[in-house]
Amino acid sequence: MAAGNAHIGKPAPDFQATAVVEGAFKEVKLSDYRGKYVVLFFYPLDFTFVCPTEIIAFSEHAEDFRKLGCEVLGVSVDSQFTHLAWINTPRKEGGLGPLNIPLLADVSRNLSHDYGVLKKDEGIAYSLSRWLEARQ
Repeated sequence: MAAGNAHIGKPAPDFQATAVVEGAFKEVKLSDYRGKYVVLFFYPLDFTFVCPTEIIAFSEHAEDFRKLGCEVLGVSVDSQFTHLAWINTPRKEGGLGPLNIPLLADVSRNLSHDYGVLKKDEGIAYSLSRWLEARQ
């Protein structure tokens, strides 16, 4: 796993990425969540068989997280177009269906690298969650 720039007790690396939010593309930055906690979870690829369970569980509990002042963001190295296709695919056909959380596109792999989750030999992110406090 790459060392990255995210370290306990240090400011989290800022980022900007295109996300799928409620079925539309939107630019998302860590600074958008200032004053909140953020669960930033990474997963390897869209349309895989293990990841949907975790993503759907996070989505189903998004409101519980929000009540605690926490937002949940999912990230993979797929494009926003692939994210949208996976969301638009019904769950019974291997898709995610509608989500209550954003999925961020990390095509450049910079976000995965900065957070130390990039599996360089395969160009994908490890499955990992980072809990952040977006201060100030």
